[in-house]
Amino acid sequence: MLAKLSLGTLGLSLGSLITIVGFYAYFNDYATLNLAGFFYGIPLLLGGLALKAAELKPVPFTQPTSPDILELREKQATQIQNQIRKDITRYRYGQDAHLDDSLERFGLNPSDEARPVLVGIREENCQGCYALILEFDSPQFPLEIWQQKQEKIEKFFGPGISVQVKNPGKNHIEVALIAQN
Repeated sequence: MLAKLSLGTLGLSLGSLITIVGFYAYFNDYATLNLAGFFYGIPLLLGGLALKAAELKPVPFTQPTSPDILELREKQATQIQNQIRKDITRYRYGQDAHLDDSLERFGLNPSDEARPVLVGIREENCQGCYALILEFDSPQFPLEIWQQKQEKIEKFFGPGISVQVKNPGKNHIEVALIAQN
């Protein structure tokens, strides 16, 4: 539940509310509320601003996951697949992009401008196996470069996973992490 909530927005909202109450109390001579507003509201407000500035929004599912796929996930998904799905579908703080460390290890992260951007995920049944599909916007790296990195990606995400790389459209790359039975 907390993963789906933006801590930056929460800090901004609570900090703003408490700070406004503090200013109201200051102008109406309510000393206790005045102190609470300034000593709690302003730091909360500043903390919320800092978190909002460093916030990385969750990656959306591009299609809803059916009950059949959820059942398949429970039976076959590897720990790495579950970790990736949970990490990229929650708010993150202090990172430049989702999976930026992984992309750097694959040699696909030379700069912020050239880095492929994870724009969506979906879950599918791939010939009876659970598959987590990562959808990237990759204008700087064509399909051929991704295919050269396919073996490295497969080794990185561990045993029990095979990787398929597809190019369904211009500048769009799909990396399928498929659980092996």
